[in-house]
Amino acid sequence: MTRSRILILCSVLLLAALFFWLNLEQYLTLEALKANQRNLMDFYADNKTLMVAAFMLLYILQSALSLPGATIFALTAGAVFGLFPGVLYAVSSATIGASLCFLAVRHLFSEKASKRFGSSLDKINQELKKRGLSYLLFVRLVPVFPFFLINLAAGLTRMPLRTFVTGSFFGMIPGGLVYVNAGASLAAISELSDIVSTRVILSLSLIGLLCLIPSLYSRLKPHSQD
Repeated sequence: MTRSRILILCSVLLLAALFFWLNLEQYLTLEALKANQRNLMDFYADNKTLMVAAFMLLYILQSALSLPGATIFALTAGAVFGLFPGVLYAVSSATIGASLCFLAVRHLFSEKASKRFGSSLDKINQELKKRGLSYLLFVRLVPVFPFFLINLAAGLTRMPLRTFVTGSFFGMIPGGLVYVNAGASLAAISELSDIVSTRVILSLSLIGLLCLIPSLYSRLKPHSQD
């Protein structure tokens, strides 16, 4: 392993270890957010630029390191910044963090994955080259697929960074609207499970399936012409 890869891997492991060693997860709970909402809003009123920068930096780190707390960051965005600014800050931060994770995984492990899986991965790469945006939008929209696993899996492929960034940003907007809007009405939430109902999950899944239509059509079209 090259020196740059060792440095990246050690940095990631060190930051993740510090997060758990310092027990920072205790601040990323619904109870902690409710208890500190007024202080955060007051700080934002006096230090708008600093608050936005600090929020985005922390959210980027959380996403890049695949740490717990994404839901709380999205709720915080709504509780402090309001719906539309909150969605912009939250989705942008999550996209940047996901892209950093994607690039780190690609730099560290894509070469080994290519050697290990060979032709099987080549087939996946060819498919992603043609229809990668549709697939990425689908998995970002459907709440079943874990956020960090998408970043890791995509990093092992040859999906272009531009496709990953575009699909991640637009694919996370609907879910971001749900969570940030919930954060804007924080007092009404008693449990995190109250935020996403079965109806919301089905709606997001339907939008995700719609994103697959162009890919399905392009795959079936050659057969229909035979």
